[in-house]
Amino acid sequence: MSDPRPATAASPTPPTIPAGILESVEVRKTYDLGRVKVPVLQGATLAVAHGEWLAVRGSSGSGKSTLLHVLGGLDRVDRADGGEVRFEGRSIRSMGRGELDRYRNREVGFVFQFYHLLPELTVLENAMLPGMVGRLPLAWRAQRPEVVARAGELLDRFGLGHRLRHRPRELSGGERQRVAIARALVNQPRVLLADEPTGNLDEKTGAGILDLLGEEHRRGLCIVMVTHDAAVAARADRVVWLRDGRIEES
Repeated sequence: MSDPRPATAASPTPPTIPAGILESVEVRKTYDLGRVKVPVLQGATLAVAHGEWLAVRGSSGSGKSTLLHVLGGLDRVDRADGGEVRFEGRSIRSMGRGELDRYRNREVGFVFQFYHLLPELTVLENAMLPGMVGRLPLAWRAQRPEVVARAGELLDRFGLGHRLRHRPRELSGGERQRVAIARALVNQPRVLLADEPTGNLDEKTGAGILDLLGEEHRRGLCIVMVTHDAAVAARADRVVWLRDGRIEES
């Protein structure tokens, strides 16, 4: 017998996205600039697969860097207007301060356009920094040889083995970016978040940096890279666009 009850309208459901290592779900972010509110992310939904190299394109000011900061926990999700970020299915909003710090230090690595190296430290010391963060003196003393070896191995692989005792001011732009990438990878993160990693470099040097990222990607590293450059984005497995605060597949 058919059901005599009248049909009811289906309740709205949020958009579904395939499971991945890193996801944003309906993330919203508005900057409050005094009397002016500037909406940047307006429901950005994205899933990044394990081992994927994803490029996020968009015009200047479209919110690409904001999206990256939210994914990496640099901007707390609970300070955004809504939505959430999930790492391996778990919302990072549920993480306590210490756990969130470990997420930012161990699970994700960051590479920025302008390097952000500490000028008073050597190349090796800059690359070692994430390995030092959050460790008590006794723990650091025990783990220091391992961190030194890991940083030295990365720098040597990146062609900087002869530069370990140099300061950033003694390096070219491409060399500084390689140090920044080694620093981002020293804790063996699962995901690398790269914000215009070649934007401050000439074409030839930038191609070398992309080759280096490609090698790490083939080793299994997941990369989320924001760029406005079509040639840079072409290196990725997949390209999406950030338009009007939302993610669109290209």
